[in-house]
Amino acid sequence: MSGSTLTWIKTILEDKATGDLKRAYEEVLRTRGKISNIMRAQSLNPNVLRSHLELYVTLFFGKSGLSRAEREMIAVTLSAGNRCNYCVAHHGEALSFYLKDRDQLEVFKQGQQPMDLPQRTKSLIDYALRLTLDPGGVVMEDLEALRRMGISDSEILDLVLLTAYMNFVTRVAQGLGVQYDEQEARGYKP
Repeated sequence: MSGSTLTWIKTILEDKATGDLKRAYEEVLRTRGKISNIMRAQSLNPNVLRSHLELYVTLFFGKSGLSRAEREMIAVTLSAGNRCNYCVAHHGEALSFYLKDRDQLEVFKQGQQPMDLPQRTKSLIDYALRLTLDPGGVVMEDLEALRRMGISDSEILDLVLLTAYMNFVTRVAQGLGVQYDEQEARGYKP
């Protein structure tokens, strides 16, 4: 099989999973409440699937000076900048739990920043975009500017890791042609 309706490569669904893959899917269900197509896309390598899940949960739900809302704003903006509709849909859904203004959510989904965004959040997003679009152009002064905004080194580390993760997952989604629909993008544990 050269592809599936979920991805451009073979994908093993839950009802056919055995051994390590079955255990990996069970872990995803416990952690997220349902299995996304980005996780299914990695079904041929259950160890990577588990590592991916652990990294995702740590970066988005773990202890951090970055709020959950900030993390999702960054994720949606980077996803839009990378033209990854899959990631925009999934992280847009997550961001909707934190933004009650639908217009603001749509602005983020277009890769823009709302006008009334706090300067701290704007600085975080601007840095993440720069690191995404021009990683070789990032200099120490970029970090100093974040520090002047009161952003700690621990928060800077989390920001860089989150940015790297979003660029990783975008390449997985786009490189494997991971599909989604509105139902697939909804219903995960917030």
